[in-house]
Amino acid sequence: MAWWFSPAWSSTIPTSSTITPSRRKHSAKWSRLTLTWCFEAHSTDYQTPSAYQALVTDHFAILKVGPALTFALREALFSLCAIEQAIMPADQRSNLVQEIEQQMCDAPEYWQKYYHGDAQQQRFARLYSFSDRIRYYWPNPAIHRAQETLFSNLSRVEIPLPLLSQYLPEQFSAVRDGQLEPTPNALVLHKIRQVLRHYASACQTQLILRET
Repeated sequence: MAWWFSPAWSSTIPTSSTITPSRRKHSAKWSRLTLTWCFEAHSTDYQTPSAYQALVTDHFAILKVGPALTFALREALFSLCAIEQAIMPADQRSNLVQEIEQQMCDAPEYWQKYYHGDAQQQRFARLYSFSDRIRYYWPNPAIHRAQETLFSNLSRVEIPLPLLSQYLPEQFSAVRDGQLEPTPNALVLHKIRQVLRHYASACQTQLILRET
């Protein structure tokens, strides 16, 4: 049995899609009646850690995640672009953000019916919306080449720690602690895994509670 939440993420997180005590009370009634059942929760992106724990407690054993992961990917790549802009000559930069914008405008079928408003509002949504329609464009050859250029540029220099602190502060802390190599690929994966840790933590907490 599936428990559905609205996947219609915009530039803000709609409160109607957030797990609230009243919603949890409703699902708890099911768990009391069906103690041997487990449920699948769809579109659980952007919830709080306590909300994930509540879902697992109420027998939602499968928590499906979608755009939250690619949103983290986009955040990390845009942060690397900002670092690249600060240290690389203009004629050597990847221009990844500009390439993404160009390709999305040239082929609008993956975002046009989801993003509304004037030209400025649509541009903001294309680049920063929680629904993250950019995820459909990462396989684009031109975008892929720009991403490869970004990684190549930042792999042949030592990323200055002040810039890492400025644009990827949590990754900066992991680098300082010796837990993470300051390479583009490692920094991006670490950013994505931060999202996954919320899910893993919720499941692990319940496992510990059941074992004690």
